[in-house]
Amino acid sequence: MDRQTRHQLKHDEFKDSLVQIEEYFKQHIKEILTVVVVVVAVVGLAAGLKYYSDRQEAAANADLGEALTTFRAYVGQPTPEQNEPAGSTYASAQEKYKKALEQFNAILNKYSMVPRPKAVAIARYQAGVCQSLLDDHSGAVLTLTEASQGHDAEIASLAKFALAGELIKSGKTPEGIKLYQELADHPTINVPKASALLAMADAYRGSQPAKARQLYEQLQKEFVSNPAVEQAVMQQMATLAP
Repeated sequence: MDRQTRHQLKHDEFKDSLVQIEEYFKQHIKEILTVVVVVVAVVGLAAGLKYYSDRQEAAANADLGEALTTFRAYVGQPTPEQNEPAGSTYASAQEKYKKALEQFNAILNKYSMVPRPKAVAIARYQAGVCQSLLDDHSGAVLTLTEASQGHDAEIASLAKFALAGELIKSGKTPEGIKLYQELADHPTINVPKASALLAMADAYRGSQPAKARQLYEQLQKEFVSNPAVEQAVMQQMATLAP
């Protein structure tokens, strides 16, 4: 077979392929268009959700920043020797925490649709802390319990730590100690093992000083190279009942 004939065959094969493709498109044009429309819609929906999520995250972070600013605001009037504090000031801590609680609760209500921004989880934890500081201990327990069940391990650990303290204040020491033990067994960056064990030992100080001493000694051995833990343990043991 000469070169020209082979070239002609290839040309004919290519032409036949184009004809077959054209016929296929004519026969299946509706199905193809449907698939294209679905793909475009899915891609567009994903992009839209990402844009919406990013906008929600940014807005929630801004609202959380304002609430945290209130939570950390200056209380009282500065003395002549002090500089005028930046931002709002409050006459009393109770006034400040009431305002902060309103702002944190507003975040929970405003961003209730899934997926919720991370700021919502932080706001729920902070709302529980405000309730505790305002002596609403039953409300704090409910809020912190919900916050401790969140998906973010770091925020949940903070909530669980605060919840343990609330339970102990309410006379539910065994429940609080159980939470401290869970935190010690599963430490996080926000609540390391040493913090959980120190809090647990503190919970035992009044009723079981021997148990508290045992925990302090455990901390001394386990965190011998940590000066901060060593200092905290020494201070606590110095005032521990024999």
